[in-house]
Amino acid sequence: MAFSENTGLRGILSALAAFGVFATHDVIIKYLGGSYSPFQIVFFSVLFGFPMVTFLLMSDPERGNLRPVHPWWTGVRTAMVVVAAGTGFYAFSALPLAQVYAILFAAPLLITILSVPILGERVGIHRALAVVAGLGGVIVVLQPGTTELTAGHIAALVAAVCGAFASVIMRKIGREERSVVLILYPMMANCVVMGLALPFVYQPMPGQDMLLLAVIAALALAATHLLIYAYRAAAAATVAPMQYSQIIWASAFGFFLFDEGLSMATLLGTAIIVASGLYIVFREDRGGRSTTTPVLRTRSRIISPSAPRVSSLLREARRGARGQGGAGGLETAD
Repeated sequence: MAFSENTGLRGILSALAAFGVFATHDVIIKYLGGSYSPFQIVFFSVLFGFPMVTFLLMSDPERGNLRPVHPWWTGVRTAMVVVAAGTGFYAFSALPLAQVYAILFAAPLLITILSVPILGERVGIHRALAVVAGLGGVIVVLQPGTTELTAGHIAALVAAVCGAFASVIMRKIGREERSVVLILYPMMANCVVMGLALPFVYQPMPGQDMLLLAVIAALALAATHLLIYAYRAAAAATVAPMQYSQIIWASAFGFFLFDEGLSMATLLGTAIIVASGLYIVFREDRGGRSTTTPVLRTRSRIISPSAPRVSSLLREARRGARGQGGAGGLETAD
């Protein structure tokens, strides 16, 4: 029992560390976003991430090719990831960090909605009311009619919707598609799309800024590995709520580095969104109507194009453990 408790605690601490690293990743994006287009930032961060991710994928023992089993769904998911990356990076550069996180925290609500038509999920009255309450929290944050809705707000909303869409599709096809396909297709698409836009937005970058782009890729990979450890060490219902710790990092970084305050509307709206998201997580963990548990099965962060999918690497780790006669009971992740 003590071993289990210690392992769970290590999982929680690992998840908290992962989201702290992701918050640092976002601070660099915001800093660079003051001088460069999100197309340029995404392009180079993914480009720097390619060697790191390719090195990881070299250990994939599965035979096959890079043709997807579900080309249409893979194509849609890839497009969603590309849009989420571009709009998310722009949102970080245009809005206070806390506001961006508050809007992105609506992703579990959107995943719950999208899982009905895509996964055939049954959503009962309790989760439906949680979704309605959470979307109300988004409205509190945005304050339509009271404050001006900017392109940054719209970009954050688009990133949340596209990220949720990509997560639900991942849940649908993740068991049948090769990990290398699910990881490399979005990265390649980001390089192609952002590369095509690059000639129109490119600004020369000094060496230190180029180094920061490499740091973004390294931080994304480090945070992903911390999340992988967290999900292997603790239950998903324990790890998933740790994502909300990012609002603490956002408030601290925003205040000390960017002179950003935390408005009462953002604070209240975030509290509503987080409470709704937590309720959905705990309802899914209890079972019952939820047979696909789409929110609990969403491992990866919404907008980190240079990071590999957590679920894909978890699956590889599980296969490796089985091959060594080890932890064959690792939780299935999609």
